[in-house]
Amino acid sequence: MVDDDITNLNVARNNLAGKYNILTAPSGEKLFTLLEKTSPDLILLDIEMPEMDGYEVIKRLKRSGKTARIPVIFLTAKIDPENEVRGLNLGAVDYITKPFSKELLLTRINLHILVEKQKKELMKYNLDLKGEVDKKTTTVFELQNAILKTVAELVECRDSVTGGHIERTQNYLKMLVELLLEHDVYTDELLTWDIHLLVMSSQLHDVGKISIKDNILMKTGLLTHEEFEEMKKHTLFGVEIIKKIEESTTENEFLSYAEILAGSHHEKWDGSGYPYGLKGSDIPLQGRLMAIVDVYDALTNDRPYKRANSHEDAVQIIRNGQGTHFDPLLVEVFLKHENDFKEITADKLPFIDGFDEHQPYGKMRPTLKVIANLVDLRGGMESGYTERMRHYLEILISAMMNYNHYWKAIASWDIDIFLMSAQLHDLGKMAIADQILNKRGKLTPEEFEGVKTHTDFGIKIIQQIKENVNDSTALRHAEAMAGCHHEKWDGTGYPFGLKGENIPLQGRLMAIVDVYDALTTNRPQREKMQHKEAVEVIINGSGTHFDPELVRIFLECESEFERALNE
Repeated sequence: MVDDDITNLNVARNNLAGKYNILTAPSGEKLFTLLEKTSPDLILLDIEMPEMDGYEVIKRLKRSGKTARIPVIFLTAKIDPENEVRGLNLGAVDYITKPFSKELLLTRINLHILVEKQKKELMKYNLDLKGEVDKKTTTVFELQNAILKTVAELVECRDSVTGGHIERTQNYLKMLVELLLEHDVYTDELLTWDIHLLVMSSQLHDVGKISIKDNILMKTGLLTHEEFEEMKKHTLFGVEIIKKIEESTTENEFLSYAEILAGSHHEKWDGSGYPYGLKGSDIPLQGRLMAIVDVYDALTNDRPYKRANSHEDAVQIIRNGQGTHFDPLLVEVFLKHENDFKEITADKLPFIDGFDEHQPYGKMRPTLKVIANLVDLRGGMESGYTERMRHYLEILISAMMNYNHYWKAIASWDIDIFLMSAQLHDLGKMAIADQILNKRGKLTPEEFEGVKTHTDFGIKIIQQIKENVNDSTALRHAEAMAGCHHEKWDGTGYPFGLKGENIPLQGRLMAIVDVYDALTTNRPQREKMQHKEAVEVIINGSGTHFDPELVRIFLECESEFERALNE
């Protein structure tokens, strides 16, 4: 308490004794001497004091970072709204008029100390929350990049491209952009980009190759004219895949880079490229950059149809393409630093910062949708498959909440993360050959054995992703679903022949919704069933194929499945 009247100080000390520790100061100067040694929870401050009045004291308090947050209650004998407003504007939290009663004084002090305590607790909570969000964001970003890397490598494997193409081109792209900035080339445009997103999205530049037939993609010799025309469509397929994903997400910056790279990295400066025949600066700068790094990597590494060129030969080819194939300014920068490109290896990964995002898992949705759509395309699924599966799982989990046995099992799950990870359950189909996945009619026993390996491949792919992240709940769910959604309650399923509750709950859940969707939609091997027929199949599988308790829950909400099917 600060007051030049000793009587007031004594009254306040007596009133607060036993309730609070109170220090008194007869002037503003004495207060600041005390504040060098202690930091009070609250200051009671008289306004009318000689030499330095209360208004001057609070101004000085608010100018210092050490004292600015200490709440100040003004004590005054004046009942003047104008002075009260002035004090509040300077940062006081309250006014108490003299003479004050003990009860009023204690009540006001109690109130403001409680408010201050709650403010500090909230600040601590926010700091802790920010720390958790930052930690979670970093984890999710690592997971997202690991997933994208793995998907890109799967496309790479189908293309029989030498390993490391994706990582090398990421490095080349990042370095070329940095060199352009260094030489002040296209700086105005580059400064509007999120370079980290661009580099990460470049992993999807060849994503359209997932739709090219194996016999063309994996051909070891030169392609015929007709085959090359089909191969050229991978750019359009890539754009189409990414556009479909963009339709179902608001997180489009990353996808917009991916779409541009997928659609324009085979355009040529003179207009003779594909798919649109764009010319000069009409080609997006992202595509012109990718054209150089993609061609350089293709030239300097073995491909099914040719041996690797030397670095010197590759540089000469790019020099010869200046102004015809490639943007002349980009080639100039490339040639000044061509030795730096020679030193790049797949081991030198680009550094990509994390996102500042309050809901970090939301950033992963586009990545998972990329994968889900690719799997659907490979497996001949009808459009909307991923959304239906998510909806079915939501319905079944909501119904499970009413049953104590399963409520305990799923209480620790983050349901949103579980539903996102479910999109990876058929990831292993990326490794199954076209002629089996898209066969019309019944599979032979040998072909069916080939299809069954998609569960093993799914586990291996997800385990490969896990090697690149510290920890991930999403991947643990995904691995359980990918590996166990074809296990059966009676132990006759695959790949492990697990039985009963030894099958992870994630796999038992996915088994029901996966079979229901397979039965009620058209597949390459057969026509779809009606809802009632599919329900009958699931009933008949209770206790053999499916967990009988989950079937009972399914039957209680099967009308909701039917509504979801018909939406």
